[in-house]
Amino acid sequence: MKFRPCIDIHNGKVKQIVGGSLADADNAARENFVSDKDAAFYAELYKARGLRGGHVIILNPQGSEHYGADLEQAYAALAAYPGGLQVGGGINAENAAGFLERGASHVIVTSYVFRDGQVDFDRLKKLSSAVGNERLVLDLSCRKRDGGYFIVTDRWQKFTDVKLSPETMDMLGEYCAEFLVHAVDAEGKARGVERPLAEMLGKRGGLPVTYAGGIGSMSDLEVLKQCGGLDFTVGSALDIFGGSLDFEEICRYR
Repeated sequence: MKFRPCIDIHNGKVKQIVGGSLADADNAARENFVSDKDAAFYAELYKARGLRGGHVIILNPQGSEHYGADLEQAYAALAAYPGGLQVGGGINAENAAGFLERGASHVIVTSYVFRDGQVDFDRLKKLSSAVGNERLVLDLSCRKRDGGYFIVTDRWQKFTDVKLSPETMDMLGEYCAEFLVHAVDAEGKARGVERPLAEMLGKRGGLPVTYAGGIGSMSDLEVLKQCGGLDFTVGSALDIFGGSLDFEEICRYR
């Protein structure tokens, strides 16, 4: 169980947002925190603490007026901590290798491998061939629907028909090195872990899984321990992002 830090980039700024509030229209999001520091600052901070496997997430879509500024921030973070960070947001089979060349340890992908609500195995195999399974992370971020958790895409705005389950993860695990799972309904709210989801993820063996969403206190980390000791991400709740949790204390989980 270890802490995986994050750098979320939106409209050219490092931010913490309420996850379910992202919208393509007007590049909107409900903000918890907007930093006056750039992505390279946070990358250097994580590097100094020896934190590896953190996530740089580009939140604007390709084609957005802010996407270029997002890319500059992401590239600066990767250059500041080569080999120490993963990157996601707009990744596809054509551009994935370029992020690795710029210093990403892994690329993180959701939307590209889902089409019409289903897994597009042709795209998944193409992507896996482009970068290698060992450098691919599948983001299986999900929201509740019909009594289960279903994978969501396109900045968490669109439901797929794919239910997150151990069987789904076994099927997808043939093509990647690890999974990242945001509990989107809890993301950015610091109101506690989505325990049923964490329990399901923690009981499953196999590839590493990083949980994100709702962590707001040290007691939430105890819940994750009880759920199997998942790796975890904390964003808005950290004092470096305007919250109350001590970053240095969280860094001890590694």
